[in-house]
Amino acid sequence: MSHDLPPDGRVADATDLNWVDRFAPKVTRPYLRLSRADRPAGTWLLLIPCWWGLALAVLNQGGTPGLGELWIALGCGLGAFLMRGAGCTWNDLADHDIDAGVARTRSRPLPSGQATRAQAKIWLVVQALLALGILLSFNPVAIALGVLALLPVAVYPFAKRFTWWPQVFLGLAFNWGALLAWAAVTGSISLAPVLLYLGGIAWTLFYDTIYAHQDKEDDALIGVKSTARLFGAATGKWLFVFLVLSVLLIASAVIRAVLPVGPIPLLLALAGAWGFGWHLAWQMRRLDIDNPDMCMRIFRSNRDAGLIVVLAFCVAMLPQVLS
Repeated sequence: MSHDLPPDGRVADATDLNWVDRFAPKVTRPYLRLSRADRPAGTWLLLIPCWWGLALAVLNQGGTPGLGELWIALGCGLGAFLMRGAGCTWNDLADHDIDAGVARTRSRPLPSGQATRAQAKIWLVVQALLALGILLSFNPVAIALGVLALLPVAVYPFAKRFTWWPQVFLGLAFNWGALLAWAAVTGSISLAPVLLYLGGIAWTLFYDTIYAHQDKEDDALIGVKSTARLFGAATGKWLFVFLVLSVLLIASAVIRAVLPVGPIPLLLALAGAWGFGWHLAWQMRRLDIDNPDMCMRIFRSNRDAGLIVVLAFCVAMLPQVLS
């Protein structure tokens, strides 16, 4: 292991005082680090579109969630943790050599020698099988969508080798839950969840471009493509485009799904898209693309941006729940 790696196997960009490094048994830590359990922002960013789709579907159907919807919310939470872990393990297997050449990622379990490729493959299968068990509790349309989600997940690690827009492939994978959760509630797919899904993809382009600015110098040296390298000094203009697209698409999904329900739920739900947009604008005002620590802090704050929409959708249910 290189002398410049963090002590005790800690991954360089792990969150401070994370539970894996503090409490998890040592034998489990390499596997939990493969799953990015010590870096939970990605799990939130995978889960939040699921909760968007779930809450919007409940609003569309009258705004009164039952036990079935509560299980979908919990199942999405468990599934997001497991599938994010499986996806990150797959990503680390695909990027083993690349990660060894990037300062921020060379402390990950595979390049640092904490885990072998064989162990990572077994862990990948275990996580995927557990997630499949949860998926099978949903209806057939949601199950089919869950299986289809494997395609963008499989392609994403290789996208940065052949396109300047790998963030699009991440968006396709990370926002699939908006479609799946809507289908888990309604048993079908319509325009509203598709608009929500597209809004999530625009959001991913926003936050993952910020994330990619951390590694742009190393990426340039090893030939890895990203929107951060593509946009360069024009990043701010592109981020504004993604902000506007995400807000308009989420608002359009809300109008499509909630307009028939009534004006008060509609206005409350639209307030979520409005607050979400202001949070992204706040991120842009603080961002310094040449400060990796700032990029990471701004990236992580997108959990709060996404939860603004979740909260607004839940508040919009109250008129129906209380009536």
